[in-house]
Amino acid sequence: MADTKVYRASTTAPVNIAVVKYWGKRDAKLNLPTNSSLSVTLAQSDLRTLTTASCSASYTEGDSLLLNGEPSDVSGARTQACFRELRARRAALEAADPSLPKLSSLPLRIVSENNFPTAAGLASSAAGFAALVRAIANLYELPASPSELSLIARQGSGSACRSLFGGYVAWRMGENPDGSDSIADQVAEASHWPEMRALVLVASAAKKGVSSTSGMQQTVATSGLFAERISRVVPQHMEGMERAIRDRDFAAFAEITMRDSNSFHATCADTYPPIFYMNDVSRAAVRAVEQINAAAGRTVAAYTFDAGPNAVIYYLEQDTELVVGTFYHVLGGEVPGWKQAIISGLKPSLSLDEGVAALLKGGISRVIQTGVGEGPIRTEEHLVAEDGTPVKSA
Repeated sequence: MADTKVYRASTTAPVNIAVVKYWGKRDAKLNLPTNSSLSVTLAQSDLRTLTTASCSASYTEGDSLLLNGEPSDVSGARTQACFRELRARRAALEAADPSLPKLSSLPLRIVSENNFPTAAGLASSAAGFAALVRAIANLYELPASPSELSLIARQGSGSACRSLFGGYVAWRMGENPDGSDSIADQVAEASHWPEMRALVLVASAAKKGVSSTSGMQQTVATSGLFAERISRVVPQHMEGMERAIRDRDFAAFAEITMRDSNSFHATCADTYPPIFYMNDVSRAAVRAVEQINAAAGRTVAAYTFDAGPNAVIYYLEQDTELVVGTFYHVLGGEVPGWKQAIISGLKPSLSLDEGVAALLKGGISRVIQTGVGEGPIRTEEHLVAEDGTPVKSA
């Protein structure tokens, strides 16, 4: 009688927000970047993907993926590359130890849930592919380190390689044509600089008009600024950012974060036809940060924007009143997402320009208050029941 047992393993994985951006590929098939990048891993209590990887001979439909309750295509080259690499590693274990169950030959059923909007510029693919790779690695009981797994996750989504670590993470672009040295490593643990906080201003939860993949290809092909960015700007930013994190120098961290975001979006605007991920609400958030820093007389906040209109504003815990207090005063209780324990008693220490305040008030639909956090965490909360049927998270 055929073995119809359902094998399963679950993990959560975090979102990361780059402070030195990845944009552009030198090899699209292997997802090899044109430049190195560096990110902050955000706390999973606020932003995370929960994924259960399961396999069974009873899955007669073959491999499948259910994302936020909806069937998702697994036939794409990126997902298949991850499956193929992970299965090969499991098959090697099975060949070395014939007593192991032959999981590598069984169909996979992956069920995944995000607690944040998907495809809205909130690094959903990074958390998603990091969780997928980590969950299957757990299912297959692979003895692979996060750096080794980052080689696989990178093929699914470039920035996913950084979500296999907590804290402050670099993705080294590497030089080898086969991508064997294009790998992520941890610059510093979350505990090295635990005061780091992030306020996400969700300007639009809608799916973005130009996908990151398509946008990158257009930029590489047509932007005159792009060559300058990858040859000079990013290497300087990487060096400065690693030093700022090592020294816990927020002023340097903030300046590089904002300069790199500006540089990235300048190359998007220089693409032909131009790509605009930021909108009027995004630009109002930039002005708000500038006004907060000017009023404070020092740099207390830093904005950054990925390929979407949402602002991520970094600040240190001791400056919560200056930063969060100002935005809460403008947006008030009408916008969901505020943490009562943080905002209760916060006094607005400054008023923003009326035009800036009006744009933010009319354009921000949600806020997320979070901070630096840990890498993937194994969990016994499963999205696949023992009989193989998908279930919703508790």
